[in-house]
Amino acid sequence: MRTLFIDCSMGAAGDMLTAALSDLLPDKEAFFRELKEALPENVTVSAEKTVKLGVTGCSVRVLVDGCEEESLDDHDHEHHHHHHDHDHRHHDHELDHHHHDHDHEHHHHHASLSDIEAIIAGMPLPGGVKSKAVSVYRMIAEAESEVHGREVGEVHFHEVGALDAVADVCAVCLLMEKLAPERVVVSAVHVGSGHVRCAHGILPVPAPATAILLKGVPTYGGEIEAELCTPTGAALLRAFADSFGPQPVMSVERIGMGMGRKDLPRLNCVRALIGESAGSRESVYELVCSMDDITGEALAFASEELLSAGALDVYTLPIYMKKGRPAYELCCICREEDRESLAALIFRHTTTLGIRERKCGRYTLRRREVRASTQYGEIGVKISEGYGTVRRKAEYEDAAGAARKCGTKLSETVSEAEKQSENL
Repeated sequence: MRTLFIDCSMGAAGDMLTAALSDLLPDKEAFFRELKEALPENVTVSAEKTVKLGVTGCSVRVLVDGCEEESLDDHDHEHHHHHHDHDHRHHDHELDHHHHDHDHEHHHHHASLSDIEAIIAGMPLPGGVKSKAVSVYRMIAEAESEVHGREVGEVHFHEVGALDAVADVCAVCLLMEKLAPERVVVSAVHVGSGHVRCAHGILPVPAPATAILLKGVPTYGGEIEAELCTPTGAALLRAFADSFGPQPVMSVERIGMGMGRKDLPRLNCVRALIGESAGSRESVYELVCSMDDITGEALAFASEELLSAGALDVYTLPIYMKKGRPAYELCCICREEDRESLAALIFRHTTTLGIRERKCGRYTLRRREVRASTQYGEIGVKISEGYGTVRRKAEYEDAAGAARKCGTKLSETVSEAEKQSENL
């Protein structure tokens, strides 16, 4: 499975994600030329080679009308609301208390979410990229509206900060389409510590909007007094991550290093790795119960209902209970979010009075299905692979139908389908 792993041990920001992901492309220059053509004329994005702590990586710079978003604070480890690299120049999302001592008049201009959506809609980008970019920016706006107690439509952004973030968001969305990973895994996110200065004053790290966007995501702080994860970075991670956790077992093909501007005690970068994963490991739950007063038909019906409701698997075992009574044990394997609803179904459709719950880890092979053209017709074949193993299994109904139609053995249609699938 084509897997992208994003290492956020030094947080994440939009420009750093852009740099790390673009570093994975075989032709980075072509990507930035395409991005330049898509962005508004007054917005430019450039990439350059950067060396930090002896390590070479890529850094990205966004200019709006030839200027970068200005900081509200010059202290070494204070970062600035709302977002961008680990300088971290966070661009204000507040309505009423903007910082008005900027040198450039355009810093006074504000843009609403509808303005941002109109800008993105007008860009010559693929439809899927534009819709994803709009959804990411809406996530940011919704977080800011929750922070400030305003309706989403009332949240306004500094013009430069808004266009800076649009460049980051559109760049990452376009990069994800080009890289086309089948699975995206993100590490636990280091948010940093200390405080961030914004137009309203000094706020704790992570900034309120970032904290909202990272709800449910594994995060941690540390001794580095800096804002390491920005709202833009948080929104992009939430938008694309299939799961959060350690790097999966994978054969890495390319490594991207996205550097931040700030020099910190640790290497200030987002690292992206892309390659083929051997399979996956995930946590599942087993819901187990024992019954000595249920019929086989009722047990079969309960199993079918559980599978229809989202159970990953259901099986039964013959057992003996007290006083030597023959009985059944039912085991329902499910994901964490489905366990309560499936437990309710078990109580509804069986005679059990109690259910045992066990959390388990499981390894799975990656799976796909192909259609194999054979002399007997087209037959579906399921392919499972990973951890050095490849398995092929012809779809029974297809293979059986072909055998009946052609008057041949089932084993022959199965064998032919599985053989032909090797070429797909």
